[in-house]
Amino acid sequence: MSVAANAGQAPRNAVDVRSEFSFKGEEYCLVATLDLDWMLERRIDPDSLHQWLAQEHGIDTYSYLFEVMEVDPVVFENPRGLAIRFHDTDGFDFEGYAQAHQLERVLNALQHIAAREMAIDDLTQHPRLQQALLQAYQLGIKA
Repeated sequence: MSVAANAGQAPRNAVDVRSEFSFKGEEYCLVATLDLDWMLERRIDPDSLHQWLAQEHGIDTYSYLFEVMEVDPVVFENPRGLAIRFHDTDGFDFEGYAQAHQLERVLNALQHIAAREMAIDDLTQHPRLQQALLQAYQLGIKA
C-alpha cells in the first residue's frame, strides 16, 4: 500500500514504513510507502505514523490490535529521492528532511527567476549569485 501525491505515480521523495508484531498468535508485517512531500503538505506529525500505517491497512485505531502495534517503533526502509540523505540505521530524520525540502523548493523558485530575468539555466553554475538570491529571499522573510 502507498500514499502518493499523484495517483498512479511513484512518489519522488518517499520512504517505506514497516511495523512487525504478533497478536493472538498471528504474525503481522505491515508495510506502506510514505510520500514525504504529501506528509509535509498535510502537516502530518511523524509521531502519528503508527496511526497512519494502521489506517493504510484497515486497522481500527481503537482496537487491541492497534495497541499491540504501537508498542514497537516503526522501521524506515528503502528511501527514495531526497529522503536518502536523511535515512540511517537509527531511523529517519524528519526535521532535517523538512528543512532540506523547503530549501529545495526555494532554490527551484529562485532558479525560475534567474532563468526568466537573467537567462541563467543552471543557477548552481553561479554559486555566488545563488547565495545572493537566497540571502535576499531570507531577508524578505524577515521583513
